[in-house]
Amino acid sequence: MLDKSIYAAEKPTWCPGCGDFPILTALQRALIQLEIRPHEIMIVSGIGCGSKLPHYIRCNGFHSIHGRALPISMGIKLANHDLKVIAVTGDGDGYGIGGNHFIHTMRRNPDILHIVENNQVYGLTKGQYSPTSDYGYVTKTSPEGTIEFAFNPIAVALSSGATFIARGFSGDIKHLTELLKVALQHKGYRLIDILQPCVTFNLQNTYDWYKERIYKLDGEEGYDPTKREMALRKALEWGERIPIGIIYKADGVPTFEDQVPALKDGPLFRQPLNRKVRREWELIKDDYL
Repeated sequence: MLDKSIYAAEKPTWCPGCGDFPILTALQRALIQLEIRPHEIMIVSGIGCGSKLPHYIRCNGFHSIHGRALPISMGIKLANHDLKVIAVTGDGDGYGIGGNHFIHTMRRNPDILHIVENNQVYGLTKGQYSPTSDYGYVTKTSPEGTIEFAFNPIAVALSSGATFIARGFSGDIKHLTELLKVALQHKGYRLIDILQPCVTFNLQNTYDWYKERIYKLDGEEGYDPTKREMALRKALEWGERIPIGIIYKADGVPTFEDQVPALKDGPLFRQPLNRKVRREWELIKDDYL
C-alpha cells in the first residue's frame, strides 16, 4: 500500500469542524487504498469553500471558475483519457451556477467522478441560500424563509443519464471512503452528492440533524441499485429519512471518449501530428516561436 503521506500538501484553512475536512480525508484514503498515484489523477474544482481541495492534496490540480468545473474536466479527459479525472464542486457551484453543465455532462457520460460538497448554503459568500436549501430556510437573502423548492440532484442525475449515483455523509468517514473507492473504479460519469455541515452559516443541517435522519442503503433488504424504479423512489426520499450509499449503478454504458473516433488511437497528447498538419506547422512555426 502507498505511504499515507504521499498525498500530503499544505494545511487546509477551512473553519474548524467544517464538513470539508472529512471529505478530503476520505478521498485521500480511497486513493491510497486503491494505490492510485498522484500523477495518475487530475482534480478540477470551481469556486467555493470546498473548491480549495486541489490545494490541499498533492496531485495534478486545476482551480477553475465558478460553475465551470465539469466542462473543463471533460476537456482534460478528452486530451488525456488515461487520467482519472475528479471534479469537485459545491452545491451552489455545481447545481446552481453550473446547473446546465451538470445536466449535459451527464448526457454525454464522460469517465469523470463528480464530488459535490453539499452543505445546502453558499458558505464562501457568507450564508445565502443555495439550490439545495430546504423550503422555508432562513438566510441573509431569505430573511422570511426561502420560497423556492429545493433542487433534487439525485432525481435529476437519474433522469439525465448518470451511470453511477450515490450520496455520502461527511460525518461517516469510513462509509464515505468505501463509497469513493467504488466510484473511482466505475467507468462513466458518476455523482457522489456528499451531505456536509457548514458549521458557520448553516445551523439547521448540522451533524446531529443528519445523524437523526440518514440510513444506509447497504443494509436495506431487497434494495437493488441497478433498478431505476427503486432508485427513483430513493431519490425522492428526503425529510424524516434520508438514504445514503449507492442509489443507482449501470455498468457497461459506453463513455463519451469511447465513442470519439479520434481517440481510438490513444490519448491526443500521445498521437503524432498528421503529415498535413505537420507541414502547415513547419511553414508557420517561425511566426509563433
